[in-house]
Amino acid sequence: MTLDPGYCTFCEIVGGRLQASLRYEDEDFVVFDNQLDWAPVMLLLVPKKHMTQTELWTGGPVLARLGTLAVRMGLEHCPNGFRILSNFGHDALQTQHHGHLHVVGGTQLGLYVGRQGSVT
Repeated sequence: MTLDPGYCTFCEIVGGRLQASLRYEDEDFVVFDNQLDWAPVMLLLVPKKHMTQTELWTGGPVLARLGTLAVRMGLEHCPNGFRILSNFGHDALQTQHHGHLHVVGGTQLGLYVGRQGSVT
């Protein structure tokens, strides 16, 4: 997947120019449904200020606040368990330059890449 640095889908959503199914919004963050449907709950948590994944993860208090919101959304929408994910780069299937977190759940999620069977 090639990222187009001249266009930001998430900035378009934050700016109200693209529609999204919003689950939460405050002055700094938005939470909306991911268009992918790999799990029953797939939320995207996005800072309103454009920043890269690296800037999000190394920029100090923004990640702490977004992490708190991610746990809150996970507990609210996936009471039986959830994952908080973040993709960096091509091999991790990052498709947006804008920093963000995923909250995924609503079902038994299974094991990680390359692993088979159950956890004992």
